[in-house]
Amino acid sequence: MTDRFSAVLWDFGGVISSSPFEAFNRHEAARGLPHGFIRGVNARNPDSNAWALLERNEIDGDAFDTAFRAEALALGHDVRGAEVLALLAGDIRPRMVAALDTLKTAGFAIGCITNNAQVGHGPGMTGDSEKAAAVAAVMARFDHVIESSKAGVRKPDPQIYRMMCEALTLDPARCIYLDDLGINCKPAAALGMSAIKVSSEDQALADLGRLLGMAF
Repeated sequence: MTDRFSAVLWDFGGVISSSPFEAFNRHEAARGLPHGFIRGVNARNPDSNAWALLERNEIDGDAFDTAFRAEALALGHDVRGAEVLALLAGDIRPRMVAALDTLKTAGFAIGCITNNAQVGHGPGMTGDSEKAAAVAAVMARFDHVIESSKAGVRKPDPQIYRMMCEALTLDPARCIYLDDLGINCKPAAALGMSAIKVSSEDQALADLGRLLGMAF
């Protein structure tokens, strides 16, 4: 095991849990929408669109419903924000949770940096109380959690990564960061973290194992 790193920092949706993008794709197919349409709406004006405002807790779910619909209509399709919010809660990935436990046992600090919204129950943004309890059990494992909707800052703003390093009193170079979005990995890497872009559970755990000299 390497002594290069002291902490492993995790995104939540698409890393610890299955990606909401999978649910977006299924919803688009069912509604006859173009593939990738929802992500496309969210990618336009990424610092000031409805999604950004929601994740910084500058608007609530009702305002997001209206604002997202307006953005979608401007791109040619009628999609309410409420439809999107209903798709956000993924399923917990047991192997990722097991990796958290392995890291804790090995003495690593673990943190979670998640872009989320104050909708549904808890950080997982689910309307299902059982899912919410499962998310809460995972969140309790972390030494520190930063939620964009509570911090008022969201990835990829470099400040949110600095906040985590300050909370854990660690140099970024001592940290590994996992996220399913490359745009969120880039600022982590720019600060000196070793970033892993997560495309699958197997790939993420293999890459993490190579960096740490451990098996997951």
